[in-house]
Amino acid sequence: MPSAESTPTPVHEPDPVRPTSDDPVAAAGSELIGGPLGRRALLGTSWWTPVRIVALVAIGMFALGLIQKAPCYNGGWFFGATSQYTHACYSDIPHLYQGRGFADGLVPYFDKLPGDMDYLEYPVLTGVFMEVAAWLTPGSGSIQDQEQWYWMVNAGMLMACAAVIAVCVARTHARRPWDGLLVALAPALALTATINWDLLAVALTAAAMLMWSRGRSLAFGILLGLATAAKLYPVFLLGPLFVLCWRAGKWRDFGKALGGAVVAWLVVNLPVMLFAFEGWSKFYRFSQERGVDFGSFWLILAQNSSDPLTTHSVNTLATLLVVLCAVGIAALALTALRRPRFAQLAFLIVAAFILTNKVYSPQYVLWLVPLAVLARPKWRDFLIWQACEVAYFVGIWMYLAYTMSGDAHKGLPTDGYHWAIGVHLLGTLYLCGVVVRDILMPERDVVRQAGDDDPSGGVLDGAEDVFVFGVAAHPPRHASALDGPQVDWGKQDAADSSL
Repeated sequence: MPSAESTPTPVHEPDPVRPTSDDPVAAAGSELIGGPLGRRALLGTSWWTPVRIVALVAIGMFALGLIQKAPCYNGGWFFGATSQYTHACYSDIPHLYQGRGFADGLVPYFDKLPGDMDYLEYPVLTGVFMEVAAWLTPGSGSIQDQEQWYWMVNAGMLMACAAVIAVCVARTHARRPWDGLLVALAPALALTATINWDLLAVALTAAAMLMWSRGRSLAFGILLGLATAAKLYPVFLLGPLFVLCWRAGKWRDFGKALGGAVVAWLVVNLPVMLFAFEGWSKFYRFSQERGVDFGSFWLILAQNSSDPLTTHSVNTLATLLVVLCAVGIAALALTALRRPRFAQLAFLIVAAFILTNKVYSPQYVLWLVPLAVLARPKWRDFLIWQACEVAYFVGIWMYLAYTMSGDAHKGLPTDGYHWAIGVHLLGTLYLCGVVVRDILMPERDVVRQAGDDDPSGGVLDGAEDVFVFGVAAHPPRHASALDGPQVDWGKQDAADSSL
């Protein structure tokens, strides 16, 4: 049998990057399963391909997350004021089964709800997801039995979303399929996956990124429009894409992406908008009206001020901050000596939106996980960030246990919770800083060190610059004059020869 070294590799199938060869943390971690992959290993000869392994690991980690919720499933959601917090297993899903009318057969957006929340406060596609899960939930038994079933049905649907995310990330960078393990093994994903329904939008966004990397601009737009119909944040990806297409002169592709997104969003939203406008608009009104909430730096300011800002003032200031961040990201994209990768800017704009928002719920980390992996697939930096998010995950539930336990004060006091908020904000800022450094110093970018330009960039990969300003208007021949791998860019033949 010929060795891998003597077996010719097809030109159209580039050699995959092996994390255990160039990432010290991945190499050390691989010792648990036999050590780094040998240079004589026969790749592509087994059913166990990287994508299949990534998908199975993602499902396994998701299952561990379900086990972590077991104390709540068996009683914490239904009995005791603080049990679901002390066991860190809280989920919105069982509580909203009855609280949003699904147990009574009410139609989201069309039927008014009793209580303080008059209509479902989620975007339409998420509401459809919730309603489908309600259809699949047995209507017999006690309300507790139904809520348990509802959570399990949703968990199964969300598990499929988690597998889709991991597979899409593994396939977006063709030469780096093992980066999908960062998604699959992310502790924050396992812990927060079933708190809410965010994984639906994350899965659609990850699929959109995959389509863009394959040069399918219209499919990207359609999937991004659907993702925006499930959660607001995916629409922010159009901003970085606009700037990058401007720099590369790829207006036709951007137009197809924008058109697909608008049409897909309207197809989902327009019927509800026309026939149940009050219910449809509840998500947008609620987003404006809700006050400062958990996880944001605005909460620290409010709880340490004798005269906190009004909700209107916070909305205005938060909008101003995210606009300033967007302008800074656009300037970075147009002035950097080497055009940034799409995934890098996508991560930065979503992180900017979360960091400046008046709410930073623990499940919002799910929005960033796949984008972070595509932007900075380095185990050390990813695990530092994940450790900060896990610390916050514990912190918020211990704080709620403290506030709900009355005079017993069991849990984390307010000052301790503020430290937990600071940790997870700093963790996200740290990863943002590393990504910005990679943009300014491309030789530090692990994706480009392997010889690629922008593997998630689709039509932007290897494209020439058409519009730049500042120092980028007079670039050197190479991305950097410093020591390290020197890779030409802006020429298709350079991009092809690096494969």
